[in-house]
Amino acid sequence: MTNPSQIFNKRDRPANIDPNIGWGSDVAAEMLRRLDIPYIALNPGASYRGFHDSLVNYLGNTAPEMLMCLHEEHAVAIAHGYAKATGRPMAVALHSNVGLMHGSMAIFNAWCDRQPMLMMGATGPVDAALRRPWIDWLHTAQDQGALIRNFIKWDDQPGSVEAMPESILRAWQQTATAPSGPVYVCMDAALQEAQVTSEIALPEVTRYAPPPPPTASAEMLGRAADALKKARRPLFLMGRSDHSPEGWTRRVALIERCGGQVLTDLKTRAVVPTDHPSHAGQPFNKLTAEGRAALRDADLIVSLGWVDLGGVLRQAFGAVEIGVPIIHAGQDLHLHNGWGKETFQLPPVDIHLLADPDTVIGGLLNLLAEGEEPAPAALPVLPAPPALEDRDGPLNLEDVAHALRRETGDDPVSFASLCRGWPTQLWPFRGPLDYLGKDGGGGVGSGPGLTIGAALALRDSERLTVGVLGDGDTLFSVNALWTAARYDIPALFIIANNRSYYNDELHQEGVARTRGRDPANRWIGQTIDGPAPDIAHLARAQGVDAAGPVTTLSALGQAMADGVAAIRAGRPFLIDVHIDPGHGRELTESMAERSLAKPG
Repeated sequence: MTNPSQIFNKRDRPANIDPNIGWGSDVAAEMLRRLDIPYIALNPGASYRGFHDSLVNYLGNTAPEMLMCLHEEHAVAIAHGYAKATGRPMAVALHSNVGLMHGSMAIFNAWCDRQPMLMMGATGPVDAALRRPWIDWLHTAQDQGALIRNFIKWDDQPGSVEAMPESILRAWQQTATAPSGPVYVCMDAALQEAQVTSEIALPEVTRYAPPPPPTASAEMLGRAADALKKARRPLFLMGRSDHSPEGWTRRVALIERCGGQVLTDLKTRAVVPTDHPSHAGQPFNKLTAEGRAALRDADLIVSLGWVDLGGVLRQAFGAVEIGVPIIHAGQDLHLHNGWGKETFQLPPVDIHLLADPDTVIGGLLNLLAEGEEPAPAALPVLPAPPALEDRDGPLNLEDVAHALRRETGDDPVSFASLCRGWPTQLWPFRGPLDYLGKDGGGGVGSGPGLTIGAALALRDSERLTVGVLGDGDTLFSVNALWTAARYDIPALFIIANNRSYYNDELHQEGVARTRGRDPANRWIGQTIDGPAPDIAHLARAQGVDAAGPVTTLSALGQAMADGVAAIRAGRPFLIDVHIDPGHGRELTESMAERSLAKPG
């Protein structure tokens, strides 16, 4: 049994623990401990008051430890960020139907991102005779899981205390088995508060471990290996992959063995070095010119866990039939249920490996191991960031990247979130924890929670956790920072504050141009200004030290020094940087206009 953080704060250590299972909710709490779940994020609610008591007075608020949050959406986002950094599910408690509805946006993000998470919910007493007047009726649902069933992997509502262990064990097994997704167990409030009068059989959880990720059949792997041997210009699309150093090494080895090029995008975590000689251009949100050229020049396209293969092919080739063979490895279609369209456009695939991409890569390397092993490619030496010199004019994201590099030096940095326009060319990703990917569902407000969850997971490592967030994203969930302050979670929040929902400004400009209207009006109903919210003050109100608004290079340098010093000391910090609203427009490649253009 492990518990990496110990007790966060001695004020949270309960006295007079009762070590005996005496109530239904004790059984549920004991199962979480047996499953070695270290944390449970929650916002309190009466529907699971029995379960809450068990976490405190039976488990002693350890293994799992409670992380109190000010909103259910933050609780889910923190668990999401934790999973992205570890590959392991964390627990979340959600109060009744109302808490489940509050958390649903973040649940959707985690679902689209295919991340594991064990959510413990509760409903008022199913037996109407046991319901308190008014409130228990409001907080009881006939089928509470139906609220989110279209965007979770599995759910259950056990009908007895004796059924709880299997329900929770199956939920954990489901979420921990690839392809992953959030799962939900709803506990009847009356069952939680039922007294246990006989011994409850608790399973030996090691006998119910999730299966290892599957690989493809020997025949299909052989076909893929033969295609790679024949190819002269293979292009690898590297997408969802594991976070292990071994997986990283195998991915690089496959690219170098086959002599191909590789593309990555910013939807998924760092998977190969982005400054590797074979990496075509920068990782992207929308396909770049270099990426389009690489796809069109390839004589074989190999998709390994790529998110939206059909979409990237459409961006490169339009409606024209693609004249080269395509290999795809992944298991995502096991989760396609028809409700949502995170299936994306159906791509043409000639060799479909319905298997875990990382196991496929291992199998391909074994089949391609003939001949002399190519020498590993050397990565370029990163130049030192330029000296700090004040200048006239607004700050931009390149200034932020240089200032952060000056202060972090050789310490490894994990970007839990990156806003659009971040200069990846100045900060290449060279390890699987360097960048953890986007939120999956595009839900504004995810960044603070994801950053806290990742920092929680990495708090005992040598890595510094940074979230570079937009102002709109931060303002949706700024009070998530209270949890970081309460538990001394060392996350650095850098707010690229352009005082606008700038992505939507570009969309409005594109619509106006398409319709022959004045694009200069794009800002109306989009800017977060007049007044601009003081995000640094909002952070301080949550107990997080902060600097800003930062408007000069010298102030940026000092703020970054203070921020990095804080997270090295184990405390969160926020820097509110006012950047040029137009900076990075060239990096979007006229995204809004292109999104309105016809394919090809």
